[in-house]
Amino acid sequence: MKILSFDHVGIVVRSLPDAVRLYIDVLGGEFVHGADDDDRGMRTIQLMLGGRRLELLTPVTPECHLHHFLDRFGEGFHHMTLLVPDVEQAAAELTGLGYEVVDPNLTDPEWREVYIRPRSGFGTLIQLAETVHDWNRPRGTETLEDVLAGRVHWDGQRTVVR
Repeated sequence: MKILSFDHVGIVVRSLPDAVRLYIDVLGGEFVHGADDDDRGMRTIQLMLGGRRLELLTPVTPECHLHHFLDRFGEGFHHMTLLVPDVEQAAAELTGLGYEVVDPNLTDPEWREVYIRPRSGFGTLIQLAETVHDWNRPRGTETLEDVLAGRVHWDGQRTVVR
């Protein structure tokens, strides 16, 4: 299977301001972008840390699936993302090899994704994604303060300050 690059690691937290204090203020991470994903009920911040991207995720609605994760596992590592040239081909190849591939989302040409379940990924949720963008650069005009205050949402193509 062809992997283009390692994209990022996702970490679920209860408090983004507390996580920002560690990952940005203390460890020197640089804010790249972030927003609320209204469809999934979560807020994310992406930052560069040591030349790699890190995604901090937190639930902002009662229905968000991240509550279940926090209740079951607590804060911490959630997933790793690998970029592939063709997510459908990667999913078919993995399925053919006996790996459990779930939750395909192929509707957005900007970001197409599928996951390898943790029980097939040796305890790791692996997101495979196909994208046309360089996500290591800012996606909009939002600031870290805007994101923390809930003033930014993701419209599927870009971030929009409310």
